[in-house]
Amino acid sequence: MPTTRRLKGRTIAALAADGFEKVELVVPMRALKAAGAKVDVVSLRHGRIRGVNLHMPASRVRVDKTVDEADPAGYDGLLLPGGFINPDLLRQSAPAREFVRAFAASGKPIATLCHGPWVLASAGLVNGRTLTSWPGIRDDLVNAGATWLDQELVRDGNLTTSRGPQDMAAFLPGMIDAFAETSPAPSAPRRESDRQREAPVGWSLAALRWSPKPSAVALVSVGLAAAAGRALRGRAAAGRTSAT
Repeated sequence: MPTTRRLKGRTIAALAADGFEKVELVVPMRALKAAGAKVDVVSLRHGRIRGVNLHMPASRVRVDKTVDEADPAGYDGLLLPGGFINPDLLRQSAPAREFVRAFAASGKPIATLCHGPWVLASAGLVNGRTLTSWPGIRDDLVNAGATWLDQELVRDGNLTTSRGPQDMAAFLPGMIDAFAETSPAPSAPRRESDRQREAPVGWSLAALRWSPKPSAVALVSVGLAAAAGRALRGRAAAGRTSAT
């Protein structure tokens, strides 16, 4: 964790949606604030967004601004946490893609890890870039034109990336360095992408294996949500029928 306030006076946007991996947002935010930065959580909606620990629900984080309200010009850098659901939602949002593109266009630092680079790929920002990510999305990034490296931290110009929570010890100081610098790091030398992994990340499989069974409350909630969705669709269909 940073011991000096190297980011005093800097303002960082943390772009996240429901389903963000909790450790990938909360821990970097704490590090940024400890280094003196102001951090705004920017999201697709107002309120509090839900985090996850792998696939299990975690605590919520308050949203400061929606992506429509936030002005990229008012920020010095962008943090993109991962998780399975969060970047999938963000990459489908045109305003979120434009928000990210604005940071890239102005050369401002972008720090992301795990599945976060999905958003960069959908924004058209990884072609010709060198980066890393969660190994499971290696092919997505290579197919989008990136060079993918199986390393704990990769810096290429204004882009800082890590593979996931297992690399947090490297990601935090790399992120702080990127946001503290007044000019981007040199471009990474071009090389061939590292090969695909031969097997999934072991610790993630073990964590899923030993996850608790879903509670009765959770199962009932899912059932009620599904029933409510069917009811709404039924009412909409009835409305269309009566209108004709």
